Order: sequence, then C-alpha cells, then structure tokens
Amino acid sequence: MLEDRAPAVSSATQWPTAYPQGYAVVDVETTGLARHDRIISAAVYRLDARGEVEDHWYTLVNPERDPGPVWIHGLTSEVLEGAPLFADIAEEFAARLDGRVLVAHNAVFDWQMIAREYARAERQAPVRQRLCTIALSKELGLPLPNHKLESLAAHFGVVQQRAHHALDDARVLAEAFRPSLRAAAAGGVRLPLLECRSLTEWSDAPVPRQSSPSYGGYRAGSWRPSRKKPVCPYPNPGRYEDGKPLKQGMRVAFSGDTSTERELLEDRATECGLHVASSISRLTSLLVTNDPDSGTSKVVKARQFGTPVVDEAAFGQLLRDVEPADE
Repeated sequence: MLEDRAPAVSSATQWPTAYPQGYAVVDVETTGLARHDRIISAAVYRLDARGEVEDHWYTLVNPERDPGPVWIHGLTSEVLEGAPLFADIAEEFAARLDGRVLVAHNAVFDWQMIAREYARAERQAPVRQRLCTIALSKELGLPLPNHKLESLAAHFGVVQQRAHHALDDARVLAEAFRPSLRAAAAGGVRLPLLECRSLTEWSDAPVPRQSSPSYGGYRAGSWRPSRKKPVCPYPNPGRYEDGKPLKQGMRVAFSGDTSTERELLEDRATECGLHVASSISRLTSLLVTNDPDSGTSKVVKARQFGTPVVDEAAFGQLLRDVEPADE
C-alpha cells in the first residue's frame, strides 16, 4: 500500500496550469551502459495529468546479441530468443509515449537508450520532454540517504518486489512519482523538464554473441569492453565558478556513489567537451560527489586545494549548457 506523504491539492484551480497533461513512466533493462548496448525489456505506465495510473505495458526485446549482465536482470539468451525485435515493438512503444512527458529514474539514461533504438530502427520516438525523478526529489528537498530508486520508494512506502525487472521498477516509480507530483503542485514547484532530442544519424558496430558457460552463458565482467578515456582536445580554462556555466576543457573528477552509473556520467562529460580526470590536483576544475562530507581522498584533496564541489543533480543541470572552448 502506498503511503502518500504528499500534501493534498484540494481543487482544480490549485493545480499549476503549466504542468503537463500526461506522463509515461518508463523503465528499460539493457545489455549494458555503453552506446552500443541494447534494450532487452521495456515497461511503460501511462499516467494522467495528476499522476493517476491509466494503464501499463511490458515487453521483452530480442537484442540480437548477448544479454549482458544476466546476474543483474535475469534475462538469458534462451528467454530472449523468441522475443520481438525492437523494430517490431517500436510502433506500440511510440503509442505509449506519444504526447506525454517521459518520466524515469535517471531519465537521461533511459532516454538515450530509447533514442538509440529508434535511430537504429530509422524512426523517431514521439516524446519531446523528459523528467528525471532524481532531479525532482532534489527540487522537493526530499530527505533521501542517496539517489537510488529503492530509497525514493522507501520514502513513500512503496514496496519493491522485483528489482531490475522493468515492469516492477516502472510500477514502483509510478507509485513514487504520484505523491512527488502532488507535492510539487501543492508547493508551486517548477518541474525540472528537459528536452528530448532524437538522433538523426546513427552508426553502430555489431557486438558478437558471447559463449562463456558462466551466468547463463556469460561471464561476469565479460560484457563490457575495456575503457580508455579519450584525450580532451581543449585547453583547461580553469576552475568552475558557482553560478556560471561549465566550459569545454574543464577538468572534472568524480567521487563516491552516484545514481547514474559512473561510466555513463563520464561519457556525458566527455561528449560535452570536458576532461574527465581520475584524480584531484590543483588543476582540477570541479569535483562531483553526492557526499561532500565524506573522507575520501578526492574530497579531502578538493578541500585542501579549494576545488569547487557540486552534487550529481547539479552537475546534470550544468551539462545542459556547456560553453564552447575559447578559440
């Protein structure tokens, strides 16, 4: 049973007129986190303007490659063998998203995976805005110990039954989003809506199927290629200043647990032209951490060097508008 801790919105006139007219709460399970990874299951809960559930939908998807971390999502090649291809469910998926704001926990990840699948299928997803429930919980000032879905669920008394199962994760998020939306409406909070930009060009190298006997056919650790951070082509413009945008070439380091997978955060920073650093020095422009009071070596050095510190949600907002490097 959902424990609804959001304040009541007593009349239609109190509901913010600028709020969206409908939402699609989405969760996708994938073969991994890189740009070549694929969706293997997807779920959508459609909600009305006030967050009430209208219906829900779930499907498996054959990724035409190894399923990745089976020990996390439990979907083996045998389970996915007879599932439809993404191109086969693209129309139905689109109908679930059409005209609605996409809502997800760490929405940039779900949106990027969806956008890439539609680009591969030479189609466009009919969604123009997304809302990240991590960003919304920050806007509401919810007293969460971290940014994980289970923490948000626990705050609203929502019981998870099958973590990393797309349908149950989407259900949990839909039940936690409703009181969050009501709290935002009652407080006149502006929803942290971001634009969803579809991919217009796409190239993707095929990933061969694996054949290891472990974990349903795939070894732990064998599903992701080794990573080498690319060299940043821009000079370091110096430290980040509070209230100003990031600039290409700035050196950014990460410390501690993050809701978004670390590699995805690093990829986003690199794509924006930032230099992802593995350590802190006097040249570091910014440290991203959700626990600035921790005693990790990076936090301690940042304090010693006077390096600016922001949390993950603030960093996500800063990535929206990174200034180009000086010519």
